Amino acid sequence: MNPTTPNLLHQIALKMIPGIGDVLIKNLISYCGSVEAVFKERKSKLLKVPGIGEVLAQNIVSFKNFKAAEQELLFIDKHQIKTYFYLDENYPYRLRDIADAPCLLYGLGNFDLNPTRMVGIVGTRKASDYGRAFTQQLVEELKQHHVQVVSGLAAGIDGIAHKACVQHKIPNIGILAHGLDRIYPSMHQSLAKKMIECGGLLSEFPSGTNPDRENFPKRNRIVAGLADVLILPETAIKGGARITAEIAYSYNKEIMAVPGRVSDYYSQGCNYLIQDQKALMITCAADLIALMGWTNKNKDVKKLDLFTQLTPQQAQLIQYIRAKVKIGIDEMAFELCTDTGTLALQLLELEFMGLLRSLPGKCYEIN
Repeated sequence: MNPTTPNLLHQIALKMIPGIGDVLIKNLISYCGSVEAVFKERKSKLLKVPGIGEVLAQNIVSFKNFKAAEQELLFIDKHQIKTYFYLDENYPYRLRDIADAPCLLYGLGNFDLNPTRMVGIVGTRKASDYGRAFTQQLVEELKQHHVQVVSGLAAGIDGIAHKACVQHKIPNIGILAHGLDRIYPSMHQSLAKKMIECGGLLSEFPSGTNPDRENFPKRNRIVAGLADVLILPETAIKGGARITAEIAYSYNKEIMAVPGRVSDYYSQGCNYLIQDQKALMITCAADLIALMGWTNKNKDVKKLDLFTQLTPQQAQLIQYIRAKVKIGIDEMAFELCTDTGTLALQLLELEFMGLLRSLPGKCYEIN
């Protein structure tokens, strides 16, 4: 058995308590001290946790359905599924600062949830030749820029993006609105198997979960949260991709949309996002690369020159951040035993040198 099984059992069980979502789970663990402690806590203390009332407190203290969690553990072991809990080091850092991000993720395949560059591609299920051609061309052009693609494995634009990634051997992740024991839509079963060889599948739902209507917005928030930049080749005004874009906008993510004719129904969502200044126009991969500053030309040479000019203190700070992948300034100051003011100036200097990139939530990563 996996050595983390006892802890994982309680992590799975937490998600099974009626009425307890991701935000409340984080509150509960924060107040109680650990995942296991939540199940041992007295009702009187649970009532002091923000968001926990009489009904939810009773649901927690009366929860006995650990058999279902044990069954899920057996499924995980049998299919070699990886798990990612929000307190674990392997949890995707892009989701850490998102309040409603899933506490527990299930992954199947061979992928990196913390790549340097993550591009989300989503769109209508009824893609036109225009949207299909753009998506295929975009993916092909992105190959040389060492990106990873994330999408929702839906029919239409999502599936086209995944197929193009498989064709060009670009790592890609499909986010599911159901458990890993099935594939929806069924037409993508063969595609999903190929994705596992160069990417994989990710879900917050345990096995046995159906692709119910309410699960798709939850799926969309993971796509939006994981992407550094979200691309919309085609979407209607009320399409699921438009919802994903709105979520990405609320997460302060970059959004780009392909403009279309005003008479085309499945370009109206893209045109609206551009007109509302929530998305920038994209016509080719070069637009995306320029926006994100992902140009490779002379970059390594320039960085090498900059590294030779670093002071020992700056070099040590760069090595520290690289080891962490992504870290906030408050945590940095605490671990490095320095004040945030001094540290902020050092980080600003490295950012001006092009060696660091600042992210939402006062976080930093190697550029």
